[in-house]
Amino acid sequence: MKKGLFALLSLILVVALAACGNKNAEEKPAAGGENKGTEAKTVTLTVGATAVPHAEILKHIQPALEKEGVKLEIKEFSDYVQPNVQTFQKQLDANFFQHKPYLDDENKTRNMDLVPVVAVHVEPLGAYSKKVKSVDEIKDGAVVGIPNDKTNGGRALSLLAKNGLIKLKQDNMIQATVKDIVENPKNIKIKELDAAMLPRQLDQFDLAVINTNYALDSGIDPVKEALFMEDKDNPYANILVARPDNKDSDAIKKLAAALTSDDVKKFIEDQYKGAVIPAF
Repeated sequence: MKKGLFALLSLILVVALAACGNKNAEEKPAAGGENKGTEAKTVTLTVGATAVPHAEILKHIQPALEKEGVKLEIKEFSDYVQPNVQTFQKQLDANFFQHKPYLDDENKTRNMDLVPVVAVHVEPLGAYSKKVKSVDEIKDGAVVGIPNDKTNGGRALSLLAKNGLIKLKQDNMIQATVKDIVENPKNIKIKELDAAMLPRQLDQFDLAVINTNYALDSGIDPVKEALFMEDKDNPYANILVARPDNKDSDAIKKLAAALTSDDVKKFIEDQYKGAVIPAF
């Protein structure tokens, strides 16, 4: 009887030890020091951007972000309205195409609460022409095209004023309109047009003030072809924009860090040669 009981106890002990051994084997970390089934999940970020330079910069950082567990999907836009609307409606996670004065105006106008995350680069606004080669050649009654949105329109008028074509009530009026022109010695006619259309219709104007992203997208070299440009030190740095509910997420933080890395700074300087200037 005792022998039978001893044999039973021995069998139970062997089974218990075997089970413990199997458990230890299952819990052994996989190669690389992480347990199987606990690898970091890849997060997808969908970001809206205009084609040049914004989408190009985003495409440049895609491989690096992929290694950090962020799959970057880029949705390109040709206008300045939908990227904000779709970010607010959560069709996009973020966008990258605008400066803060424009964002502030859109938030107010459309009752949104989008927030800036980080400043990436400055695109100095430039004036271009296919008919004249200097300001002095602009004739009386010349037709001048400017963007029709509030902030870039005011920005364009301030640039015209700084170069002596008009005078405004105040210098550097971000929200200036044609009604704020107090002097117009050459009687120039201001025509407001959607910013994206200005490069395509440049030959219809004596002069047009064009956003650098649309100039580049149309094959215009701002450094070589602009009659005059804004100074690089201005409040119009282009920013990464997100929502209050996701601006502090790990994925957005990784995107912001990548956009302000030394690698991106070098890419901007090499790729755009002064037409686009790092803001960090």
